[in-house]
Amino acid sequence: MVTASELRSGKTHRDENFPVASWIIHPRHRELILAFYNFVRTADDIADHASLSEREKLAHLDVLEAELLGQGDSQPEAVKLRAALAQRGMPPRHALDVLTAFRMDVSKLRYEDWDEVIHYCRYSAMPVGRFMLDVHGESTATWVASDALCAGLQINNHLQDCGKDYRNLNRVYLPRNALAAAGATVEMLGQDKSPQPLLRCLHDLAKRTEKLLDQSQSLNAGVKDTRLGVEISVIQTYADKIVQLLKVRDPLSERVHLKPLQFLGYSISGIAAELTRRVLRRGAVANRAAGA
Repeated sequence: MVTASELRSGKTHRDENFPVASWIIHPRHRELILAFYNFVRTADDIADHASLSEREKLAHLDVLEAELLGQGDSQPEAVKLRAALAQRGMPPRHALDVLTAFRMDVSKLRYEDWDEVIHYCRYSAMPVGRFMLDVHGESTATWVASDALCAGLQINNHLQDCGKDYRNLNRVYLPRNALAAAGATVEMLGQDKSPQPLLRCLHDLAKRTEKLLDQSQSLNAGVKDTRLGVEISVIQTYADKIVQLLKVRDPLSERVHLKPLQFLGYSISGIAAELTRRVLRRGAVANRAAGA
């Protein structure tokens, strides 16, 4: 069997739609975060590989899991993450959860309703946020808001890439009942421009995702680490801007991704907003203490 590294698509953390171990995060955490990212990216590339059979994909994912758990040393991404987690005394639970999602990607090509999509997000996206919070020693009380943010990011991505996912992988994350309610069909995703029923469905799902992202707005207030809070603010800003595009544009024929300068602008906005919020909160706490 070839190593998982040989099956990588070439995509790195710099190609994602959101920051991964950016300069905002404290340097002491970056090695572990990048080890987690490379493990997850490798598993994702295996699940999406164009020439591997379903059986081969599942076999590769099984080997990654086994070596993450200490049963072998042939897969560099698994070995490196295992060592990085051991150094911190952290269990591999979140990485194992993500593997569950990629096994779903291999064998599950359609989703019946919103709840099934959220169930997928429980394994594909939510563990990533939980991992980041654990790395920074944050309370599990932050998980609820983090789960909402991560699910919103994931569904934004599903809507952005719905045409590509259908054409390249025959994979559709849009719920069957949402398509049916709008009078749309899966086959419409193969067109260059969304017919009105499909566009209506996509916009309705974007509005539902917006409500999900609203539920994550409280996350920063519960996060103690300033650098992580700033990173979350930047990511929340990206997610909110993307969902606004998805509410009015057609992902089959129009741009629904941010341009580099927009990324920069929204990053500065997110950083400034979070730092200002934290300064004001500290000031309010100090004033209450002084008046006590």
